[in-house]
Amino acid sequence: MNIGYLGAGSWATCLASLLASKGHEVTVWARNTALANEVTATRNHPHLPGATIPDNVRFTTDLADVVKGKELLVEGVTSAGVRPVFEEVKRLGVPSCPIVITSKGIEQNTGMLFSDVIADVFGESMRAQIGCLSGPSHAEEVVMGLPTSVVCSAYNNEVMHLIQQTFTTHSFRVYPNSDIAGIEFCGAMKNVIAIACGISDGIGFGDNSKAALLTRGLHEMRKLAVTKGCRSETLNGLAGMGDLCVTCFSPHSRNYKFGRLLAQGLSMEKAREKIGMVVEGCYSCVSVRQLGKKNHVPLPITEAVYAILYENLTPKDAVKQLLQRAIKEEHL
Repeated sequence: MNIGYLGAGSWATCLASLLASKGHEVTVWARNTALANEVTATRNHPHLPGATIPDNVRFTTDLADVVKGKELLVEGVTSAGVRPVFEEVKRLGVPSCPIVITSKGIEQNTGMLFSDVIADVFGESMRAQIGCLSGPSHAEEVVMGLPTSVVCSAYNNEVMHLIQQTFTTHSFRVYPNSDIAGIEFCGAMKNVIAIACGISDGIGFGDNSKAALLTRGLHEMRKLAVTKGCRSETLNGLAGMGDLCVTCFSPHSRNYKFGRLLAQGLSMEKAREKIGMVVEGCYSCVSVRQLGKKNHVPLPITEAVYAILYENLTPKDAVKQLLQRAIKEEHL
């Protein structure tokens, strides 16, 4: 197929390379001219050392070149950039091909999942063409061909199976799941819990502490997920527990590393600067907290992370507040 890819970060470049390995022609849109020139000249991405980008992946800063005449569009921009980028796309004309969401987040203030954002930009008639790809998948491992299992979804079964067939390789297994809301929601909220786990490890707490954060974090995810119309069982699968585990434990995880840096005393700005890439949990933490308040769902871990990020609460004081909460019967 002739595929357009919106975004040129490490995950976008990784998936573009995967698609190219299957013989597809992929045109990648980069807003950063210097990055587009660098990867074109070197066939290497600065955040994917050791991986060579196939020749049938082409980089450009011309959005029209990426969008027009394509059989599939894949989205891979930042959470904050989803609506602005698709508004730019709309000015070029509403796409007639399916759109695959790979970013993980919830729009601030509206509380919309990204599939809802795209339908809001293009109109409800476009919803049948929208799908997503998510799950436990660090670019650094996928690009090296290490075995990985993820999940895809869409509003239309044909689109869902098109995504599955297009992305599946011998080492990258894609499982279909019709709960698109659940898959999108899990991908966003697990980043907030990963920041909390990074903070816990950075302070010097042990595995017991992380196990508690993972378990209670999954509980927070489940409580809020149902308010978005998600199926509860989706949280037990690859998009939920699978992605939560890999994001909270892996040294590749930006959100986890970000939390560790905060615990070491770095400011949010300095920690972001040291990581050198977008930390989506910072954005989603605001969205998740807004959703919790709107739906009257208590989210103590999310509230603690938000207070550390935006209210100057120290990590140790945040832990104290969590430990002082009244103990109630465990409900799952």
